[in-house]
Amino acid sequence: MLSKGFEIEMYTGTPQGDIVGFSDKIVAALDGFMREPDTRNVEYTTPPLHRYERLLCELVRPRLRLRSFLKRLGNYTLIPGSTLALGGSDQFHRSDPANPYHSFIERTYGTTVVTASVHINVGIADPEVLMRACRLIRAEAPLFLALSAASPFLDGQPTGNHSSRWRVFPKTPREVPLFESHAHYIRWTDEQLKLGTMQNVRHLWSSVRPNGDRRPYCLNRLELRICDLVSDPVALLAICALLEARILQVMENPDLDPLVQSELPSATRADDLVELTDANENAAAQSSLDAELRHWKDGRVLRARDWVSLLLEETLPTAKQHGFGCFLQPAHKILRDGNEAQRWLRLIDQGWDARQVMTQAIRDTEAVEMALAEDLCEPGVDLSVPEDEPCLALVP
Repeated sequence: MLSKGFEIEMYTGTPQGDIVGFSDKIVAALDGFMREPDTRNVEYTTPPLHRYERLLCELVRPRLRLRSFLKRLGNYTLIPGSTLALGGSDQFHRSDPANPYHSFIERTYGTTVVTASVHINVGIADPEVLMRACRLIRAEAPLFLALSAASPFLDGQPTGNHSSRWRVFPKTPREVPLFESHAHYIRWTDEQLKLGTMQNVRHLWSSVRPNGDRRPYCLNRLELRICDLVSDPVALLAICALLEARILQVMENPDLDPLVQSELPSATRADDLVELTDANENAAAQSSLDAELRHWKDGRVLRARDWVSLLLEETLPTAKQHGFGCFLQPAHKILRDGNEAQRWLRLIDQGWDARQVMTQAIRDTEAVEMALAEDLCEPGVDLSVPEDEPCLALVP
């Protein structure tokens, strides 16, 4: 298996769903947490690991520490979702007023960046293989957004989008090509820095980007940035397992590359692929699994849930071969029951309001975390997974 790790951004606030910022206090008191420009959300990361069983607990344990700290501050908790669901989008709450980069972000983007999400990093050592993987995953990134959509509300109202976060998030620079090679990525990045469309090498806010310790030169991982916050760690691992299986396939088959396999017009294939993918992202942000998307290979139209179902079937042998097939299974539950946004909107259709939905989601999220911590992440629990049988204990 490949190494993978997560960057998790989460809101803090009251059990009634009102978001309250504590990132300055959290970062000062707890190791492993980083502040975001707005104090209302905070980030933690997991170490790069190969085994999903260990990643599960690395996702859960920091949240338990954070919940304990918030209770010491008062009656506060963690809030699921990826937007300021019940209010507060009219003000920016600076976490570090003296930080000039944060000043630039507030001045340029306002609260469109005050979102919570999950970034998935998967290790790939060869930079050319990494670029090929980035091309494929960018073309299929709308599917990962469709699985993870969790932001149907803003300021107390449904927005008409399943991922309000991705509809408003300022993708930067405005136009990002499919990188044909590592050299192309280096040239393009240097040009953006000279033009000022990027403030620094981290200021590439697209659905997928190459990542590494000294960008754009030294790269070692693919970063998928499009996903909304997935509050259920088991569901998040399923999305990660689909991503890893797809990357393994493109590593083992160099022809599994949109620039090679796409049947779109060859004269403008790269530009057409970018245009198609951008349109698919917008459609997935609006309707998630019910969105009608165009396939990057031949342009045919199919629903996101049907495309995901095809990929799950196609990647299962690869995932089984590499020892993590069982972690794909919860993705079928997402297709069956809906992502968080779809489940929340069904409650709206039943007469609930946004506050009632978020209050229940807060309780459900804590219950899931506590159950996982008690059953799987206590010291001494055996998390080994037999290669020849489903990991039913780890994947309910």
